[in-house]
Amino acid sequence: MSGDGIRCMQMRGGSSKGAYFLAADLPTDSGERDDLLLRVMGSPDERQVDGIGGGHPLTSKVAVVSPSSDGNADVDFLFLQVVPDRAIVTDAQTCGNLLAGVGPFAIERGLVPVAGATTDVRVRIVNPAPSLVVATVSTPDGRVSYDGDTVMAGTPFPAAPVHLEFPGDHSPVFPTGRLVDRFAGVEVTCVHAGMPVLLVRAADLGVEGVESPDVLEADDGLRARVEAIRLEAGPAMGLGDVRDTTVPKITIVSAPRHGGTVTTRTFIPHRVHTAIGVLGAVSVAAGVLAPGTVASTSGATGDPVRVEHPSGFFDVSVELDGDGPDTRLRRSSVVRTARKLSDGLVWPRSGKAT
Repeated sequence: MSGDGIRCMQMRGGSSKGAYFLAADLPTDSGERDDLLLRVMGSPDERQVDGIGGGHPLTSKVAVVSPSSDGNADVDFLFLQVVPDRAIVTDAQTCGNLLAGVGPFAIERGLVPVAGATTDVRVRIVNPAPSLVVATVSTPDGRVSYDGDTVMAGTPFPAAPVHLEFPGDHSPVFPTGRLVDRFAGVEVTCVHAGMPVLLVRAADLGVEGVESPDVLEADDGLRARVEAIRLEAGPAMGLGDVRDTTVPKITIVSAPRHGGTVTTRTFIPHRVHTAIGVLGAVSVAAGVLAPGTVASTSGATGDPVRVEHPSGFFDVSVELDGDGPDTRLRRSSVVRTARKLSDGLVWPRSGKAT
């Protein structure tokens, strides 16, 4: 396939950017598919100058969409993270930001018919721990609208809203069975309400929690501590050896500064997010609402939890059932935006990526 153009749509989904493909346009063998995507995105190269990746994890993402065989869903969504500077493609996590573009993409590709002024697209996320989400897309005049006045922190311009509703699967929110664990000598709360996340108090890492991503990334000592925590936590969360995976993320939490519920800085896991991921924010919100965690905030409710991050804030509505280590997620919802950037053919470089 290296000599042929491959149909591809580039979209900004939430605060990320990625390449969207129909599964039918990619190789069925996962090894061949991953090699192709490395060449499409320009990896391994930190600049990804020979591909369409943007040289950062947030702009080196892929969505693979197909009709769903599940009667409860319209389409399946497989998220693939392409590592810029290494020949790695991983499906170990999903991406709630790129998820915002799946509904519009599915409609554009004719997988889901327009239903009226808005169209609901039922999406089955097929990464590990499959789940369902309903994306409500703006479709006036019988087509997807990307223009609107919804302002989303983490992106510079407004666009049409995409409402994402996550029915909870009632699985335990705290995968270790404890509200607080200690890894690498630091107290943490392990949360999985859609994304495996470690919550750590900023003060316990010797930082204020309001530093810019560049400052945090430049602190080699901090990065080493964060990675040590992550490597110990992985097996305890049932994730095994996480040395070469992108989960769990680590979110540093501190008091809110701008009227929100909590301030965050998130390692994803080695770079620091300029905002926060959708499902990462849901996991943070669950950790904030449950009493007894390192992020618990008295008086916080689920309507919404306002998560402050480096470029603004993210509102998350969360409903929990139960309490203590047996806390479970009933439902969550967020509002994102998405915009089509280009649609056409992409030409991967020839040869093998690895």
